Amino acid sequence: MRFDLSGWTAVQPGSDAQTYLPSTPETVLWGRLPCGADEPVLSVASGSVVTIDTLSHEGLLPDQGQDPVAFFGREGVPPQLVLDDAIRVAAACTRDEIDGPHVVTGPIAVRGAQPGDLLRIDVLELEPRVPYGVISNRHGRGALPGEYPEGDESVSVFAAVAERDGALVGVLPRGAGTDAIARFPLAPFLGIMGVAAAGEERPHSVPPGAYGGNIDVKLLVEGTSLLLPVQVDDALAYVGDPHFAQGDGEVALTAMEASLRATLRFCVIPRSVALQEYGAVTGPLVVTPEFLVPTGLSEDLDEAVQHCVRAAIELLHARFGMDRANALAYLSAATDFDISQVVDLVKGVHAKIRIADFDA
Repeated sequence: MRFDLSGWTAVQPGSDAQTYLPSTPETVLWGRLPCGADEPVLSVASGSVVTIDTLSHEGLLPDQGQDPVAFFGREGVPPQLVLDDAIRVAAACTRDEIDGPHVVTGPIAVRGAQPGDLLRIDVLELEPRVPYGVISNRHGRGALPGEYPEGDESVSVFAAVAERDGALVGVLPRGAGTDAIARFPLAPFLGIMGVAAAGEERPHSVPPGAYGGNIDVKLLVEGTSLLLPVQVDDALAYVGDPHFAQGDGEVALTAMEASLRATLRFCVIPRSVALQEYGAVTGPLVVTPEFLVPTGLSEDLDEAVQHCVRAAIELLHARFGMDRANALAYLSAATDFDISQVVDLVKGVHAKIRIADFDA
């Protein structure tokens, strides 16, 4: 089916924000994450706010033709709704076929950050840049490899954005040859937020790590923060993999992938303050108005759960003075451990610890 996209406009490159970082062939990596040997494309002081135009990889990849105008045109998207920076990156950038799919913008030096500190990335605003996205099941990947895709061809489902009761929703067809649709709420977030890994080798963009990267925690919507243990001087932060919506697990392989304009604040938390507030943070830690959200990562889902439980125990011990046995009891009685994603080689689990439980 063809969706009616008339009346929509694209958020093309260019912004009057005080500090703005576009995605250009000079400011992105395609399929790899920054490492300690990389030079920053932008340098800012702690506390700075940066507006970044992020790009989805969908429609840019070689097996999709590496021509976003043609790819999205087949779905009825007019050229003026295809992003100019997506066209330029697809035309000018190359990636090795073993690299990941993601377009990663950065790195950004946050001056003064040192290993042992935490970098806090506050998500201030996430603006959809286009009124559509793509959900893919490809390369025999996802939660059911070998079963889906059902044929030899990759499957990329086009989804449109619509407005319902004053809110934006995603809309996709229930099947080929039908006008029946499924509708779901949008909750934009960045799947990739990270700091550079130590050393001179750029990590693959798919598996997440202690440095963050492709953590795909859907809680990272506007008004939340991600805390990351700094690995190299000046942190060298980066973002990418923008999503309009995702279910925990991300079982097809991708979520509703689509480009976002992200306005973020980058703050250094010195080691002494970090230890007092959060304990020894060894991996990504999400903070929302309602929850503290430690994470666990491993190629084995059972081990990811164990890592997450240990991180949650240490967080409760450091922040609220709970002894570890009582912390484990509290987690068992009161905390949900959710699967972030199972499709990024390294699986992710996150725990949602209610802050209000400790107000007393």
